[in-house]
Amino acid sequence: MTGPAFSVVPAPVAPALAERAGRVAPFIVMDVMNQAAAIERKGGSVVHMEVGQPSAPTPLSIREAVSRALEHGRIGYTQALGTDSLRARIARHYAEAYGVDVEAERVVVTTGSSGGFLLAFLACFQPGARVAITAPGYPAYRNILIALGLEPVAIPVGPETRFALTPELIQKAHAQAPLAGVLTMSPGNPTGVVMTPEAIADVAACCRRLGLWYISDEIYHGLTYEAPATTALSADPDAIVVNSFSKYYCMTGWRVGWLVVPQRLVRTIERLQQNLSISVPYLSQVAGEAAFEATAECEAIKAGYAQNRAFLLEALPQIGLGDFLPVDGAFYIYLDIGRYSNDSMSFCRNVLEGTGVAITPGLDFDEARGARTVRLSFAGSLGECEEAVSRLGSWLKRR
Repeated sequence: MTGPAFSVVPAPVAPALAERAGRVAPFIVMDVMNQAAAIERKGGSVVHMEVGQPSAPTPLSIREAVSRALEHGRIGYTQALGTDSLRARIARHYAEAYGVDVEAERVVVTTGSSGGFLLAFLACFQPGARVAITAPGYPAYRNILIALGLEPVAIPVGPETRFALTPELIQKAHAQAPLAGVLTMSPGNPTGVVMTPEAIADVAACCRRLGLWYISDEIYHGLTYEAPATTALSADPDAIVVNSFSKYYCMTGWRVGWLVVPQRLVRTIERLQQNLSISVPYLSQVAGEAAFEATAECEAIKAGYAQNRAFLLEALPQIGLGDFLPVDGAFYIYLDIGRYSNDSMSFCRNVLEGTGVAITPGLDFDEARGARTVRLSFAGSLGECEEAVSRLGSWLKRR
């Protein structure tokens, strides 16, 4: 007799990962946060200077507005582009803050600035398109572009241009291989540098001449210490502006921001938002609208940043960390640590383990030159800044 026939079950084959997703680098600052949290879980003390997040709570008037909205009970979808009242209030903000007329129809409420970049990149760029960004610069630009199948073109900038793109740098990159767009940030992350009105106008004119999309990240507007920041809309009404309530208004966790886009993009972006997220959370939009009436509270918080900045600009050189960029805005100091190390990853790890001060390696912001730089955030309290300098100073003396 023959036994029953058994079929051989093939071994399962794991589906392949998307190649472009595999090229997305980690956001190193988030890894630093995880390492700091692990130290704290074991009872260690950490001074957090790694993350670009206000330590102050969301202003009380904003939270009260949301509490009132909650009393109505029903929290539903809104229009994909945002509530009419919030879009109108954002448009009014441009008239009040910059003297620029913006139609409410051109405003798109987004899930933080990150959601704004996704919508803008998807609406403007074909797969494989080249988009110019600065190095040093915010790492999520590079990684979002890669995740979407686009090509970030990191253009090194330095003190000769106050760490800003210029028409000459853009034209050179465009001549090497055509660009589709240019992305700038002012005030900058990690540099804190503010572009002058003339520099913004020059970039805008260059983009118009070359037929490129101009995207301006203005998330740190409101946080300047010498002169106010200029919106790109002052130079070019067709510029795409990205902003958020996260930084000046202390609303990082609310995940609400906005775009101002040319009229011809509105319907395209509306369709994308309808399908990708339906709408931004209603309560976050209520909070955003209330934020514009919280200026007094926000200015008091900003005064604390200014105090931290003044302290650090004087104290850091005294402990041997005096080589840093102009600190015009935001709440960052970008430091050269070349006299101590040419490996910013190990330097930051050693600082965290040896002092309990969490700072971010420059490699997060500049893949080519960031091995000798670090970023410090002064969005915490003055006491935290003083404690960080004390710990760092003692540690550096022992090196």
